[in-house]
This record gives sequence, structure tokens and C-alpha cells, in this order.
Amino acid sequence: MQDRLQALKEEALLKIEQASDLKALQDIKVSYLGKKGPITEVLKGMGKLSPEERPVVGAYANEVRDAITSALELKISELEQAVIEEKLKKESIDVTLPGRPVRKGNAHPLTAVIEEIEDLFLTMGFTVAEGPEVETDYYNFEALNLPKDHPARDMQDSFFITEDILLRTQTSPVQARTMEKHHGRGPVKIISPGKVYRRDDDDATHSHQFMQIEGLVVDENVRLSDLKGVLETFAKKMFGEERKIRLRPSFFPFTEPSVEMDISCFKCGGKGCSICKHTGWIEILGAGMVHPNVLEMAGFDSKKYTGFAFGMGPERIAMLKYGIDDIRHFYTNDLRFLKQFKKA
Repeated sequence: MQDRLQALKEEALLKIEQASDLKALQDIKVSYLGKKGPITEVLKGMGKLSPEERPVVGAYANEVRDAITSALELKISELEQAVIEEKLKKESIDVTLPGRPVRKGNAHPLTAVIEEIEDLFLTMGFTVAEGPEVETDYYNFEALNLPKDHPARDMQDSFFITEDILLRTQTSPVQARTMEKHHGRGPVKIISPGKVYRRDDDDATHSHQFMQIEGLVVDENVRLSDLKGVLETFAKKMFGEERKIRLRPSFFPFTEPSVEMDISCFKCGGKGCSICKHTGWIEILGAGMVHPNVLEMAGFDSKKYTGFAFGMGPERIAMLKYGIDDIRHFYTNDLRFLKQFKKA
């Protein structure tokens, strides 16, 4: 029986030595040390031995089992280490290679312009106010002196969700809501940046969705000259201290009188070029004195309070400021375009 155990030991150790993978070692372990293995079968026959032989054979059987177990553990360790070393060779890092720089993100050019405008007006004492993009007909039109039958509504082909709910066509509703919150008491001094929506055919200069920044000041003795001073400061800070402005009469239902503001062309200095269409002036925004009807609907006494409002498109300002020729660049997320504005 000892000879049988010795033969099994030598046979198992040889197979362990020749094994090339972990599965083969697992098969050897089951074959020789399992419940149905030959060593177990030998031990079951120990009952036929004499009392003197049993402890000797039992001790030798345990020795054989331990030798096979140790050989298996050693071989498993060697194969696992070989797998690790092979993996390290394939995934090794050459520390002599130069490091790869981490590319830093940068502000979107439109975001940069909006933040620049916000910072400018904050220094002039304005606060930033926001409102819902899904708006009611009342705040989007009626509270701004545009009743349901007003022809000026046709200028803002709107996305209506229901008869009284729509995607806002301007950020002016924020002005109406803010004035209501003041319960007829000034001063009010806000800018309201945000996204607006109008039915339009998308092309190089038009988009059905765009950004808008509007401003509002309401207080006692607010004059058109105050509006001019604010707009002149804005133009010089955004486009250069040498810029001049001019105000042209215009029409907006919520302001009276209303004006369009132009700035002297920053490209040609007013001499005339393709940027200013050879006029020397570039139209930037619309503005005017708040209409008395708008003040009254918001709870203000129009005989005591006056105010001015203005509205501008950040896309237009960004296009002029950075020489961008297509408004669609702002929304297509083309990295070739966005990477040009790391310092914008």
C-alpha cells in the first residue's frame, strides 16, 4: 500500500510540474485529492491492515497528501505570478515618455459675453433677475402693453403650448414680475438674461432659440438722459472707450418714447466698411422709457415714477466682438470653433 501511495505521489508531482494553466492544476487536485480520488481509495482499504501497519500507512498517506497539496499551491502561485508579469509587460508604462498635458476647458464664447455684460451692469448697481421660460400670455404680452388684439404681436411669431401658455418671446416678463413684487415702490434696477423662443427660419443670422438680456430701471425722476448714460457706458466698456453712440427714434409697445442705439463702427472707426454696411454705425440694441401703462399695470403710480428699459442679444454682440459670421456656430458644439475662444 505504501508502494501504491508512493507511485501516486510521483505521478501527481509529475503532472503538477507539467501543468501549464490553472485549470489543469484544478483538475489534478480533484483527481488525486478529491473524495473519489485514488488516495482516498487507498485510505478506505486501511481496514484490512494490521493494527501495527495502520498508523504507519496513515502517516505516510498524510505525507503524500501534504506533498501534493504543497506542490499544487507552489505551482498555482508560479502560474498566477506569470500571468501578472505577462499583463505588466503588455500594460507597462514607459516612464521616460513625456507627460500628456491635461486639456483644460474654457467658457463658451456666448457664456463669456453674457458674464462680461452681467459683471458690467453689476458694477453699475444692477441686480440679476430670472424668470420662467414657459410663460403666461399675460406676463409675456398683456402686462407689457400688448393686449390680445395688438398688431405688434405679429412681430413675435410665438410657440404657444395652450391658448394662454407659451415659450417666452423675450425676457421682458421678468421685468413685469419684478415690478409686481415691489408693490408699487421703487427703486427697481435689474437686468434679466435668459433664453427666449420665436418661430423663425434658422440661418446665419436667425435662430428659433436665442439669448436675450434686458434691463430695467424704475424710480422717481428717471430720465432719458439717464438711459443714454447707461448705454454709453455699456458701449465703451464692451467695444472700446473711443466708441460713440447715437439714438434713433423707434417703436416698442412697452416703451414711449422708444429708441434704437447704434455704436460707431469699431472696425473702420466710422469711415464705412462691410461690418457697418458702409454707414459707419452698427445697430446694437433697442431701448426706451417705460410706458405709463406698463407701470400702472405693475402697481406703480406713473405720475410719481418713471423708468427706462433696454434689450440686447448677446449672440449679436458676440458675433460683432469676435468676428463670428454664423449664429449657428454657438449651438452646434463644433470643437474646432469653440477652441478658438480659450481667452474669450
